[in-house]
Amino acid sequence: MHPEPVTPTAPRPIGATVFTQGWADLAFLHWAVDPALVAPHLPPGTRPDTLDGATYVGLIPFRMRRIGFFGLPGLPYLGSFAETNVRLYSVDEQGRRGVVFSSLEADRLLPVLAARWVARLPYTFARMRVRRDGDVVTYTSRRRWPAPRGAHSRIAVQVGERIADPAPLDRFLTSRWGLHRGFLGRTAYWPNEHPEWPLHRASVVELSEDLTAAAGVPVAGEPNSVLWSPGVPVRFGPWVR
Repeated sequence: MHPEPVTPTAPRPIGATVFTQGWADLAFLHWAVDPALVAPHLPPGTRPDTLDGATYVGLIPFRMRRIGFFGLPGLPYLGSFAETNVRLYSVDEQGRRGVVFSSLEADRLLPVLAARWVARLPYTFARMRVRRDGDVVTYTSRRRWPAPRGAHSRIAVQVGERIADPAPLDRFLTSRWGLHRGFLGRTAYWPNEHPEWPLHRASVVELSEDLTAAAGVPVAGEPNSVLWSPGVPVRFGPWVR
């Protein structure tokens, strides 16, 4: 089946709300790569999602805000933390576009343990910080558990003008309405929805990282796309197998 269109808002309702969260102060750094590089890292029943023959490795640092369950108010401390993820882009046999997380660093141990145990997502515990100085936002992370301990990133971006009309690549990299995850030899799809992204152009001020290499999808050189967003509120629905 052909991939569904890339849309600025979710193409289908998620149904019941399993949990809510806010994503804030996000930097989107992406490198174009050969789809053959990432194909072995995707779960069964999915393939690399491509635009003009390339797929992408994403490095996305941000602030997680107030995770809440079943429509209840979000948790102010345990549900709020810094996070950095390495993600890939996937499409399944039903044409649903999504992401696959290769790693997710977070600086709250209890949510890391819960996400690893309940959702079977590859969260890791890290020492992290997000700091803004004018229009420059700096994100730092150093992994504490599990190995490889010391895997790190230091990312500083300068936030530019708001994008009035996002380009096809901007939409392709950010308008993702679910995640694919392998589970017991099968693949589950976890849908989400949120308002259209408010996106800004951004430029790299500083970049040092080995999180992509630790995740098995190393990249080199300057990223092909750098975006920033103040964030969106997000709802997740039930898993679809």
